[in-house]
Amino acid sequence: MGFMFCSFTTIMEINKEFLGKLFEQAVVNPRLRQNFDLRTSANDNSQRMLNALLPGTVVPIHRHPQSTENVFLLCGKIVEIICDENGNEIERIHLDPTIGNYGCVVPQGAWHTVEVLEPSVIYEAKDGKYGEDGSDTFDAFKAKEAKNKNL
Repeated sequence: MGFMFCSFTTIMEINKEFLGKLFEQAVVNPRLRQNFDLRTSANDNSQRMLNALLPGTVVPIHRHPQSTENVFLLCGKIVEIICDENGNEIERIHLDPTIGNYGCVVPQGAWHTVEVLEPSVIYEAKDGKYGEDGSDTFDAFKAKEAKNKNL
């Protein structure tokens, strides 16, 4: 997956108009979400992005074994769902900035997903570049585990 890095010569405003354009892209995206990479160069070994999420988007249960993940909700309402090693829900964190629930830090290695209650934009940050940080989905992990048992 390729990324276009931001190059700032002036201050970039993240305002209602900017988020509106991100939502427009999410509406036409079959995944019902659209991210905007906030890293400024290929040498930035982090993940810093805005992610516009629409109700009905499916974010697979996944984990980041080498980093915590910071999630801050700019607008909308979501539920961050933490799962156990069998993929069972063990905790629900309701995020809604209108009532003062702005974000959470998902612990390193915790299986998690998100339920989108209304169109939302989150800011996500973690260590490691997307696809290069050891992150995996629950389904891929279980398939690999089953394959190793059969060897």
